[in-house]
Amino acid sequence: ASVTAVLQLCVMSQVGVYMGRRDFVDHSDSVDPVGKLACPSQLPWSIYVMLSCTFRYGRDDMDVLGMAFRRDVFLCTRQVYPPLQDRERCVHTRLQERLLHKLGHNAYPFFFEFPDNLPCSVGLQPAPTDVGKVRHNRNLSHTHFFPYSVRLAIRKVQYAPNKKGVVPSSETACEFMMSDRPLHMRATLEKETYYHGEPINITVDIDNGSNKDVKSITISVEQITNVVLYSSDKYVKTVAYEESTDTVPSGTSLKKVYTLCPLLADNRERRGLALDGKLKHEDTNLASSTITFIWSVCVCVCVCVCVCVCVCVCVCVCVCVCVFSEVAVEVPFLLMHPKPEGELVSYIHSS
Repeated sequence: ASVTAVLQLCVMSQVGVYMGRRDFVDHSDSVDPVGKLACPSQLPWSIYVMLSCTFRYGRDDMDVLGMAFRRDVFLCTRQVYPPLQDRERCVHTRLQERLLHKLGHNAYPFFFEFPDNLPCSVGLQPAPTDVGKVRHNRNLSHTHFFPYSVRLAIRKVQYAPNKKGVVPSSETACEFMMSDRPLHMRATLEKETYYHGEPINITVDIDNGSNKDVKSITISVEQITNVVLYSSDKYVKTVAYEESTDTVPSGTSLKKVYTLCPLLADNRERRGLALDGKLKHEDTNLASSTITFIWSVCVCVCVCVCVCVCVCVCVCVCVCVCVFSEVAVEVPFLLMHPKPEGELVSYIHSS
């Protein structure tokens, strides 16, 4: 498949950065390398390129009095000018070779590799009254001499795996006082991986062998976000919800399919909702599930997202005093984007 070349120039138009794309894919066992090209004019000083992954929880203009509202998760620096190695001896990507042929001797290629377990780009949705936002971002960071610096944001993303997993299912049994038989409940999904915007069919199977009555059934899709910075915070948000009036009297059973579709359009004003990282002002969606994460990294800073279906039934335990008990099961699944088949050929000049 062909690629897209993106150009970012500094204010003085003396330094520019070409890159094939802004999205770099995490394949679980490896991550696409960041191969780019810098084209500086003849400048009297050295030029460095930095790849950084930053956890930001405030705006740039809030960094005052030596206090920065961000934490750098990963930093890597390369010197591109003057070159430390002969250009002809380096191994170049196909795009780099084409750009080197087009731009001439003032172009210098450079290469970065993501470390293992670096988190994907994700942000937390602010409330309508909030101004800042929390996000993971990767960029080619600028130097302190702003007129001759370039800053270009990129994203680390994950796509749905090609391998089909086990069909998710969960069941539970609840025994009640003065009841000979328990209540069995089972929730099953059609598959392990769902795409954004795809309806989710949940099969609920209830066998009420107890002497209690099931008065209502609630089905929801929960987004669970673990934010690890200086401490570990956990956010649980309901992104899709349905409350059914179906009842299951004592000694009967019920098997029914419910359909939910979690969408960002229905949760625009939910504060703390995890979203996929976005570039500039383009639209985004609910955050994709994190499929690779190792907690053994002691200094890891990340936003880990998982999604599950929760089925909860309300059981009338005592009719006289209206006492109810809840029985619930959770079924985790993956919510992700499908792997794209290819990209169009174009050259885009980034403003």
